[in-house]
Amino acid sequence: MPLRIIPRLDIKAPNLVKGVRLEGLRVMGKPEEFALRYFEQGADELYYQDIVASLYGRSNIIDLIKETAGRIFVPLTVGGGIRTHADIQQILRAGADKVCINTAAAQRPEFITEAAQSFGTQCIVVGIETIRQTDGRWKAFTDNGREHTGMDAYDWAMRAVDLGCGELLVTSVDRDGTNKGFELEFLAKIAKQVPVPVVAHGGAGSLEDIAAVANLGVDGVAIASMLHYNKTTVKDIKQYLTSQGVEVRV
Repeated sequence: MPLRIIPRLDIKAPNLVKGVRLEGLRVMGKPEEFALRYFEQGADELYYQDIVASLYGRSNIIDLIKETAGRIFVPLTVGGGIRTHADIQQILRAGADKVCINTAAAQRPEFITEAAQSFGTQCIVVGIETIRQTDGRWKAFTDNGREHTGMDAYDWAMRAVDLGCGELLVTSVDRDGTNKGFELEFLAKIAKQVPVPVVAHGGAGSLEDIAAVANLGVDGVAIASMLHYNKTTVKDIKQYLTSQGVEVRV
């Protein structure tokens, strides 16, 4: 399948924000304006993450989802604070195409199976937040890297797929916002093993970084800083990848 270019927009209502390692947030502007810009540039999908929803046990972006869905015509994935079937239903009815669950799935893994059975595997994404440890292993975290689950990130990813998720969004917390490149070793390990799409997130700092992760066999790349700070555009990314022999959607 052609590689998907997916702008990621972290939301701290009502603002689009961007941090480093998911902390030290800087207000960027109105998320709906950035979303429209990326849609017009040729984004294949958009990803909204309510970054404080899990922390406070609520989500404030339903109105934003409705507004965005009325102006853009590519798939929209929404994550943050999704804990119940009612939460998923509300988000999908507002106009999202997929939901991304992390904290609730780690706390009660059977939620993945229940959600997939109720809404369809294709719209259930599980977020895997990883932090590399001093022994070289990767641990799984929740709440934007705040809480350790006690699980190995690779083992948790495999289990999430077995439980029925239709996609994995793999975030390297310690590379997010650093522009130092993706966590290639872990992503290669995951992409080769799972039968569902894998989206890589965290660390993109150059077009070369994106090409490097694309060549691992991931199905999508979620990008924030490079786009938010106008270092490049979705169109430029696709043109570069095409020049490097990477198939992208047009």
